[in-house]
Amino acid sequence: MNTPPARAPLRPLDEALQDLLERAQPALPEESVSTFEADARVLTQDLCSPLDVPGHDNSSMDGYALRLADLPAAHGLPVSQRIAAGSAAGALQAGSLARIFTGAPVPAGADAIAMQEDALVLDDGRVQIKTLPSAGQWIRRRGEDVARGAVVLRRGQRLSPAELGLAASIGFDRLPVARRPRVALLSTGDELVMPGDVAPEAMPPGAIYNSNRFFLRALLQRLGCEVTDLGIVPDRREATVQALAEAARSHDLILTSGGVSVGEEDHIKPAVQALGELQLWQIAIKPGKPFAYGRVNRAQGFAHFIGLPGNPVSSFVTFLLLVRPFLLRLQGASGQWPGAVMLPAHFNWPKADKRREFLRVRRNAQGGLDLFDNQSSGVLTSAVWADGLLDNPPGRTIAHGDAVAFMALADLL
Repeated sequence: MNTPPARAPLRPLDEALQDLLERAQPALPEESVSTFEADARVLTQDLCSPLDVPGHDNSSMDGYALRLADLPAAHGLPVSQRIAAGSAAGALQAGSLARIFTGAPVPAGADAIAMQEDALVLDDGRVQIKTLPSAGQWIRRRGEDVARGAVVLRRGQRLSPAELGLAASIGFDRLPVARRPRVALLSTGDELVMPGDVAPEAMPPGAIYNSNRFFLRALLQRLGCEVTDLGIVPDRREATVQALAEAARSHDLILTSGGVSVGEEDHIKPAVQALGELQLWQIAIKPGKPFAYGRVNRAQGFAHFIGLPGNPVSSFVTFLLLVRPFLLRLQGASGQWPGAVMLPAHFNWPKADKRREFLRVRRNAQGGLDLFDNQSSGVLTSAVWADGLLDNPPGRTIAHGDAVAFMALADLL
């Protein structure tokens, strides 16, 4: 009687992630896009400022530019000029004030700004300063935000609205970014049906709605991917091979959900192996143990392949922990994992697991974490209820009040 081969030991998550990131090569090519269209894209070059920001000393308040040497003036000072934003300013005459507005250039000779709330306009038009400003008060100095020649945004930075505004402030109307990842998304399983195709009351025995397809597509789009939804592939080897071969022709990544375990109806493994190579990883995390990485060859090069587990919470969590960093690395992004913060657990978790657990939790009004009651990998309501994941090391129990590592879902989506 033949003895089945021993299963490989479970891989630690950090080891699997490092291996996966090393395979995220070659990086996607560069393209130039309008700064208006660059949100969530990844810079491929450093951006250096060609100018100082602001380009001149300017006022941060509506008020009066003055020389401190002229104060106090019991009978007030005359206004010698009016300076609006975008206009030129002459040198400030001794013994006078300049009416100035926010953003306007500070005239030569002025060494402070008095807010208009601290000034009193007298009947003869002269202005009395009621509260003396300090030297330099309300003056924004040239280059205090950005100095000419400074690196303002670094290569590998994923752009947010604030970065787009900063790039525009130094004159960039177009930005060099990595091309969007092209991802083919498909599901496997004859038990899957689409909402709208079958009414709830008409669901056949064993059928389930394909929820994974919806949240995976949304997650991919949030990462800036161009997603081709190939739908549900029947549980037949020939159909699976055909779908993978077609997807590999024009995509950087093929992402599947389900079909990466060892059941007789799981055809992903032999299909990928027929077209390229596949590694099945059993990762020491809960939820989300089954995971697959491979390559599907094409006429020139290959497409990456990642297979996620079919249980919805497992698929959701493994996407956040592994697929998201992989896609960001493919775009050349730096820093793929957000840092965790330590917060007190407001619950007990008395049973330790051999695997590293990612529990669905939510912050409460007391500054601690509440635990969703049902942590099963099939209970998608836990991911809706939660606002973060608790990263619990293997073999650790949790008592009420223990400090635990919390990763906000907002930083992972």
